Amino acid sequence: MSLQRTLSIIKPDAVGRNITGSINARFEQEGLRITAQKMMFLCRSQVEKFYEIHRDKAFYDSLCEYMSSGPVVVQVLSGEDAVARNRRIMGATNPANAEIGTIRRDFGQNVEQNAVHGSDSVENAEKEIAFFFSKLELMP
Repeated sequence: MSLQRTLSIIKPDAVGRNITGSINARFEQEGLRITAQKMMFLCRSQVEKFYEIHRDKAFYDSLCEYMSSGPVVVQVLSGEDAVARNRRIMGATNPANAEIGTIRRDFGQNVEQNAVHGSDSVENAEKEIAFFFSKLELMP
């Protein structure tokens, strides 16, 4: 196992329902540490840049509209195999397909309003963290 960092975003649907504490408790109970965190309201252009990899997909416009519809909590989770561990804790993208006890199964409303985003690889985690956090904001 290796010590890693990964980006986590608590999406507008979860922030709006005031369940950020419940979601963060899941990360902490599973051994991840929140080592940087801030609440933000992302403008459309920030969301478009962040999700640029999906620009050609049918859901891109809807995703950008949704992610800029309300505040989000962006955070860095750290721990052993943080990327894979976070993805397991989150569950499948579609809450209907997620395992019982995962964040998306328990808190997600649909495939878009699924409560959380998490980096899908160590390489993307580094890029995504740098998108939202300066080096001064990150714990060693």
